[in-house]
Amino acid sequence: MTQSPRGVVSFGELLLRLNPRGFERLEQAHDFECRYTGAEANVAVSLARFGVGAYVASKVPDNEIGQACINYLRQFGVNTDFIARGGDRLGLFYLETGTSQRASKVIYDRAHSSFCESDRRDFDWDRILVDKVWLHFSGTAAALGDRMVAILDDGLLE
Repeated sequence: MTQSPRGVVSFGELLLRLNPRGFERLEQAHDFECRYTGAEANVAVSLARFGVGAYVASKVPDNEIGQACINYLRQFGVNTDFIARGGDRLGLFYLETGTSQRASKVIYDRAHSSFCESDRRDFDWDRILVDKVWLHFSGTAAALGDRMVAILDDGLLE
């Protein structure tokens, strides 16, 4: 699909999802499937699939796991130029898929992730928002604390 030159920036935490195969419970699992995700990453992938210029603004560790996350988004046509590098770890969550009467379960492990430790200097909103028509984010980013609210304020005031 051909992407339009103008686009949408999706700002939020990129996460590594680990889930047992099939319908195993977390305490039964011996191995896990992994996927890179996050609410805003999912929005960006969907927009890219519809031919909209999709960009992600986030932060991942400057290591192989961070690069794998970036590569995952790129395969769907998402522009990753605005993903900062640094910090110690990628946030993650464990998903136990429900079945029949048993509900699904999610356990988050996001404390001290690269994104949670982001600084205002990680996001040059003047550059990020040039020729963009929309800045997408969810309440999750702002709920991470005053530091993230300040980063979002910078982007919204741009």
